[in-house]
Amino acid sequence: MMQDDFTQGQNYIRAQKRVKELKGFYIHLIVYILVNLFLSGIIIYGLMQSGDTFKKAITNFGTYSTAFFWGIGMFFHWLGVFGFKSLGLGKDWEDRKIQELMDKDDKRKRLE
Repeated sequence: MMQDDFTQGQNYIRAQKRVKELKGFYIHLIVYILVNLFLSGIIIYGLMQSGDTFKKAITNFGTYSTAFFWGIGMFFHWLGVFGFKSLGLGKDWEDRKIQELMDKDDKRKRLE
């Protein structure tokens, strides 16, 4: 009974941490989209005021440079929240690897 409560508590804490990670990523994504739309709009407007055509303004690297470099950071944030786990290196992998090493150690001890 006590073990079940402990396990349930651990599961709750793990789920709570996961929800916090997901929420942090989604907030980061929303801020990324909104800020970059705003900045791109201002840059396009400024370039057009200085004489560039709309086509030239939207193809200017400066229009998207913030989104590009911030996007690299977004990719690593995504990788931290979703990617490593999908690559098989999450908590399940750790548990399986620990069990595998313990089994190997048991076999080695029985052979001695």
